Amino acid sequence: MKQLRARYNGQSQAPAVKLLPKCPTGIQGLDEITGGGLPRGRPTLVCGGAGCGKTLLAAEFLVRGAAQFDEPGVLMAFEETEKELKSNVASLGFDLEGLVRRGKILVDYVHIERSEFQESGEYDLEGIFVRLGHAIDTIGAKRVVLDTLEVLFANLPNEAALRSELRRLFRWLKDKGVTAVITAERGREQLTRHGLEEYVSDCVIVLDHRVNDQIATRHLRVVKYRGAMHGTNEFPFLIGDDGISVLPITSLSLNHKVSSERIATGILRLDAMLGGKGFFRGSSILLTGTPGTGKTIISCNFAQAAARRGERVLYFSFEESPDQIMRNMHSIGLRLEPLVNKGLLRFHSARPSLYGLEMHLATMFKEIATFKPHVVIIDPITSLMDSGSDSEGKAMVTRLIDYLKAGQVTSLFTSLTQGGHALQQGEAAMSSLMDSWVLLQDFEGNGERNRVLYVLKARGMKHSNQIREFLISDRGIDVVDAYIGASGVLTGSARAAQNALEKAAVLAGQQEAAQLKREVERKRKAMDRQIGDLRSDYEGEALELRRIAEQVGTRTLMLTTERTASGILRQADAKVVVIPQNKSRTVRKSA
Repeated sequence: MKQLRARYNGQSQAPAVKLLPKCPTGIQGLDEITGGGLPRGRPTLVCGGAGCGKTLLAAEFLVRGAAQFDEPGVLMAFEETEKELKSNVASLGFDLEGLVRRGKILVDYVHIERSEFQESGEYDLEGIFVRLGHAIDTIGAKRVVLDTLEVLFANLPNEAALRSELRRLFRWLKDKGVTAVITAERGREQLTRHGLEEYVSDCVIVLDHRVNDQIATRHLRVVKYRGAMHGTNEFPFLIGDDGISVLPITSLSLNHKVSSERIATGILRLDAMLGGKGFFRGSSILLTGTPGTGKTIISCNFAQAAARRGERVLYFSFEESPDQIMRNMHSIGLRLEPLVNKGLLRFHSARPSLYGLEMHLATMFKEIATFKPHVVIIDPITSLMDSGSDSEGKAMVTRLIDYLKAGQVTSLFTSLTQGGHALQQGEAAMSSLMDSWVLLQDFEGNGERNRVLYVLKARGMKHSNQIREFLISDRGIDVVDAYIGASGVLTGSARAAQNALEKAAVLAGQQEAAQLKREVERKRKAMDRQIGDLRSDYEGEALELRRIAEQVGTRTLMLTTERTASGILRQADAKVVVIPQNKSRTVRKSA
């Protein structure tokens, strides 16, 4: 009733899935592919050709089980002696002898020689079962390795008996409850020589050692895994000094964290093209260019800027040695030796043809894990990618970028192109993995080559779409504005000549303006002189007018005075006339 009510309310839950118990191998990458390890309590078949690493994988499964998971194990060998096995496993950095001495692992060498073998009666493995069972019970083994199966059945011509004993062997291992790894040789048309082992095994792993373009690479594929999901692709793996590492092509999930912090490139004008702040921390940057455009120089400036901030920089070089890089940087005034001495900058140089892509990638992972850098520079990535096919190269870059982004490590990849505009198409596959893409190109004209730089893309940030000229001198590097006009982009001497023409045009305009200004000033002064002359004439004429007026007034007064005096003399009727000029004088005017 409760179950029906829950379903009615839409709250029903799916039944819990019972997962197959897994036995972790401890082998880097293999547990990720198999979803946690090999099937616990069941046999696993590891088959492959000579030199593919069957014995080493089985031995590492046993050693790591005893050392890391406290699961004792038994190694029953039919080809190599205990002494040989201890020596071989020591090459992986494992102390098999110490584990044997502490009772964690028991090595049992079973010598089977065909010349000493004589078939009599029915063939069975009862003796092996007794011997193996005693070894398991002696140390309480949880893991068992049988190496290799062909030696055990090589002298048995009866195919029916062979099939019967194989089934019996695998059933016996299951009944003992041990997690077993059985190695077998690869058949011509089948996974194994007998073609039966893969059918009775619960898990089948195929190893392959192939050579392409004179470069050897080992691959691993999980062909079968009963009761569990697993990766079905072919995965490259490496045998190094610290064991086997499987490098899945299916990279990490896209769930890594991102940072909004911006870091400077060491080139002010380049930072200005990126909004004045530089790239995002933890982002991937692609720097492409033709030979001689300055990719390594920009990389070294980027490394110096990071080291000056107190960050560790790991520089992978695949064309030049560290001493050569540091010597060449002296030509632009860049000193990297102090940064190396302080432990802030570390170089790792190797020829791409030294070994395959997977070994290079494993080496890089190891260097990164050891040095723990904040910035990683790969110069150039194209030389490394040439060591494999296009798909292998892209897979390697994908895994490397995912690994670095998961650790918030800023990465700078330089890429060598062959010139021309087709470089954008040639780098499209790899550039899609990058967050930012900066291009360096050569511009040829007027008998010279000049470098230009521009930002093709920069995810999540404002950036310039302008082309800049990239200058390299003994004082360092600089990014300057290129001339862009109706005639196109001009760089170098053409830009300088155009700048000279523009300066001359500006100077001519300034001179013309100065000449016009002088002419206007001359006319103004001439006008001022004319105005002064007219004012002088006006003032002179006004003064003359006043003088004449005064003369007329004086004459009038004198005439009036004379007439009055004459009237007095004639004793005419007098009339007093008041003269304004002299208020105290009284004049009598005759009638």
